[in-house]
Amino acid sequence: MISKNTICLWYDARRVGRCDVLRQDLPDSAVGAVHRAPGDYPAGKQGDVLTVEFSVMGIPCLGLNGGPVFKHNEAFSFQVATDDQAETDRLWSAIVENGGEESACGWCKDKCGLSWQITPRALTAAIANPDRAAAKRAFEAMMTMRKIDIATIEASTTGRH
Repeated sequence: MISKNTICLWYDARRVGRCDVLRQDLPDSAVGAVHRAPGDYPAGKQGDVLTVEFSVMGIPCLGLNGGPVFKHNEAFSFQVATDDQAETDRLWSAIVENGGEESACGWCKDKCGLSWQITPRALTAAIANPDRAAAKRAFEAMMTMRKIDIATIEASTTGRH
């Protein structure tokens, strides 16, 4: 059953069924019901996948076969707060090494084109540091990174980098 508030993500038909690779790497994530067209329609045939119900870390989502017209972009992303470097590395690798691509400042894209921010809590805390000079150093360090390196962020806040 679809949740009262669900994120709906449009996919091209060729992608809607293959975007579940991350479910084994993300806690509380799963693919649920797959709904197929009960008859032919202008953009497809009976039996084509119309929607896929899934959850990403407890967030209910619906993958909609919307065709190739609309593409994913950075205007929507999943932001995952990580507790340590091991979790950061594991999630980053799960996305990038399964057909995804790296971007800057902790951002990456999965093989279906969805953007992810793998954001260590240590980075968030460093940028929010009341010592604005330390926050600026942490921010400047982050700007040079792809995957966030927590040790480098923490060293930047103390001025030891």
